[in-house]
Amino acid sequence: MMNTERFKKFTILHSNDMHGDFLAEATGIAEGHTIGGMSLLSGYINKVRQEEKNVLFVIAGDMLQGSMIDTEYKGISTMEIMNYLAPDVVTLGNHELDYGLPHLLFLEKMANFPIVNANLYIKKYNKRLMNPYLILNVDGFDIMFIGIVTEEALRTLKRDRSIGTFVSLEDAASEIGKICNAYKNDDIDLTVILTHIGFEEDKKLAAMLNPEWGVDLIIGGHSHTFLEQPAEVNNILIAQAGVGTDQIGRFDIVVDDDTNSIVEWKWQLLPVDNNLAEPDINIENLIATFKEEVDRKYNRLVGRLARQLTHPRREEETELGNLIADIFAQLDVLDVVFVASGSIRGKELGPLVTLSDLKTVFPYDDTLYKFTVSGVHLTKIFTHIMRPANRISGGSEYFQLNKGIKAVYNDAQKRVESLSINGQSIQEEHQYTICIDGYRYQNSEANLGITHQELGTPKIITTSRQDVLEEYLSHHQNINSHIEGRLIYK
Repeated sequence: MMNTERFKKFTILHSNDMHGDFLAEATGIAEGHTIGGMSLLSGYINKVRQEEKNVLFVIAGDMLQGSMIDTEYKGISTMEIMNYLAPDVVTLGNHELDYGLPHLLFLEKMANFPIVNANLYIKKYNKRLMNPYLILNVDGFDIMFIGIVTEEALRTLKRDRSIGTFVSLEDAASEIGKICNAYKNDDIDLTVILTHIGFEEDKKLAAMLNPEWGVDLIIGGHSHTFLEQPAEVNNILIAQAGVGTDQIGRFDIVVDDDTNSIVEWKWQLLPVDNNLAEPDINIENLIATFKEEVDRKYNRLVGRLARQLTHPRREEETELGNLIADIFAQLDVLDVVFVASGSIRGKELGPLVTLSDLKTVFPYDDTLYKFTVSGVHLTKIFTHIMRPANRISGGSEYFQLNKGIKAVYNDAQKRVESLSINGQSIQEEHQYTICIDGYRYQNSEANLGITHQELGTPKIITTSRQDVLEEYLSHHQNINSHIEGRLIYK
C-alpha cells in the first residue's frame, strides 16, 4: 500500500505556441468532427480539474500573435481569454514581445496568473524584468517553476537597447543554478523549467544542468515539436506540445516526498477534439464578442487572385512568397527584395482575399528599407541565407525573393555557384539596390550575414508593408504566381 503522505500524484497539462488559435476547425464534415480551439481546450482542462486531485496547467510561451483577434486588440483579448483558462504559471515566448516592451508590461498587469522569466534583465540596473521563479504549494508538496528564454527568441527586442538578457544556453543554465542555489531547499519536491527555446536547445540545456540542482522536468516551446514521448537527458524529462490548440500535453506523475524525485510518470499528447471533452460555452461566448468586432471591420473584400496561392513551408520558395516579393519589388528601382519567409504566417491565400485574410497571412507590419551594396556584399548575403543550416525546419531565417533572381548554391562546397539578376551575372564591383524590412535590418548580421556598416545608409521606401499589399491587391485583379526556381540547391 502506497504511503499517501510520502507519494503524491500530480497531473500537469501543458500548451505552448498557442498563437491566438482561439477557434475550432471542423474536419470531416460527415461526423461533425471539430478539432482545436479554446472552447474544447477549456472544456478538457475543466474536466481534468474535476477528475483529478492535483492539477496544474502551464503554458510555455507564445500565447500571442497569429490571429486577427490578437492583432486587433494587441494581445489584450488574448490575456482576457487566458485569464479565463486560468493557467497556474506561464513563461514568456518571443511573440509576447511583439507589441513592444512597454505593452508587454501592461499585458502582464492584466494577467491574473503568474508569468515567470529568469533571464530577461534591465541592463543598466542588472534587475530582472519578471519574477524569475514561482513556488506553488499543491496538496502539501512544493513545486518550483523557473522560466527561460534565449537569444533566438529575443531578437525582436534588438530595438529596445535598455533590455538585455543572459541569453546563451550557458548563461541560462547558470541562471537556473543561481535560483536553485538561492531559493531551493529540501522542501521543494519538484522542479520544472518552463522554456521557450526550442526542443533541440532544451536537450542541450538539460545536459548542462548540475544534477545537484534537482531539476525534474523541462516543458518547452518555440520549435513547434510534436513528440511520441518525452526525451530524457541528464535524468530530466523534456516535453513539448506541438503548436496551437489542436493538442495538449499531459503528464501524470508520482512524486516521492523523501527523495524529491519523480518515481513514476506517464505522458500523452492528446488531440483536442470533441471526443476528448465537451466545449466550454462561456469561453466561446467571450471569444465571439471579440470576433464579431473584428469581422465587422475586416471582412471586406480587398481583391481577387487567379487561384489559391500557397506557402506550405518557410524553408523553400513558395507561390505566395514570390507574389509578396514581386509586389514589393514594384515600389522602387530595386534589384533584390528579401521577404522573410517566417513573416508569412498562413499556408494559403485566395482566390478571394479579404482584409482579414491578408492581415492573418501577413500580420507583421514594418518599414521597408532600401540599400545600395556592391556585388561582393550581395554574394555574401546569398552565401549566408542559402547555407544548409538556414534550411532546417523551425528555426530558419529563410527568404522569398523577387522575379528575375536566380541563385544556385552548391551544398557540398557550401558556396554560391552562380547569382544573376534578369539573366545578368552579378559583377563584384557593380552597385545593386536591395530591400529588407526594419526587423531584419536591425538584426542584419544574424539574418543576412552583413553588418550595418556594409549595408550603408538606409532609405525608407514605406513605413507600412501591409498598406502596400492592400493597395496593390485592390488595384490588380486575378494575379497569379508560380514557383520559378529563384533559389536552387545542388
